[in-house]
Amino acid sequence: MQYRRCGKSGIQLPAVSLGLWHNFGGTDVFENGRAILRTAFDNGITHFDLANNYGPPPGSAEGLFGRILQTDFKPYRDEMIISTKAGYYMWEGPYGEWGSKKYLVSSLDQSLQRLQLDYVDIFYHHRPDPNTPLEETMRALDLIVRQGKALYVGISNYQAAEARKAIDILQQMGTPCLIHQPKYSMLERWIENGLLDVLEEKGVGCIPFSPLAQGLLTDRYLHGIPADSRAALGHFLKANDITEQRLLQLTRLNAIAESRGQKLAHMALAWILKDPNITSVLIGASKVSQLQDSLKCLDNIKFSPEELEQINTILAEH
Repeated sequence: MQYRRCGKSGIQLPAVSLGLWHNFGGTDVFENGRAILRTAFDNGITHFDLANNYGPPPGSAEGLFGRILQTDFKPYRDEMIISTKAGYYMWEGPYGEWGSKKYLVSSLDQSLQRLQLDYVDIFYHHRPDPNTPLEETMRALDLIVRQGKALYVGISNYQAAEARKAIDILQQMGTPCLIHQPKYSMLERWIENGLLDVLEEKGVGCIPFSPLAQGLLTDRYLHGIPADSRAALGHFLKANDITEQRLLQLTRLNAIAESRGQKLAHMALAWILKDPNITSVLIGASKVSQLQDSLKCLDNIKFSPEELEQINTILAEH
């Protein structure tokens, strides 16, 4: 495993981190999730990313991870970076989502109970709140660190201008923003329009999620839509997202990947990691073999200028 410094902090994260957004809920097979987590740690993945609402049902991913922490990882807690988040809908009533101090503090207390931990390493505000003053949300993150419930704090899904404001407020309070978690892939590049510049300027790390565009940037859809795929099931990816133009684009990208001795998924992950301002990339896995395969992206994360020009040309055409 390669490790990268997170902004200007003392923390290093593995180049590949494991997200528990899917496949670790109450409806999933416990022993399968356990095997994935053990394999990840044995391969140098020290960072495990959760949120209060991950499941389904919401909260169950934290509960599963907490059980496995106690049975398998308790002696290794100090070798692990564990993160969770709050911001999306979690419980009924006026205090169960968004960015109030009431919600964020209460949600983390619940998360710690499910995780069976005294603290998490990173706590994120999961999405901006248009109705709560940003100062209140950032004060909540500052309070959480001062209470000892999180070592570091971060933000997720913030655009460049609002990220800059949040980072500056936290800096003034003496609780620096460690990291930003945005959606980023070859097919969704909005963070290149200012956000990456802000993070570099402010010394904040970056850990993209959905780097494979919910599976589009793999070879699964090159020859049709498999019956058990996310597109077929309508899980975050719809069949009508896979147009003829998109398939042509993926086929051309796949040809470049093959010329590099990689699968399309490996190249898509490597393409993100080519940027030194990216701290880590968050992957998901539904089985051990899928996790092991994803780690092959680290075998070649360098691109020639010609390869990058070809890729940008293909991506610009859609």
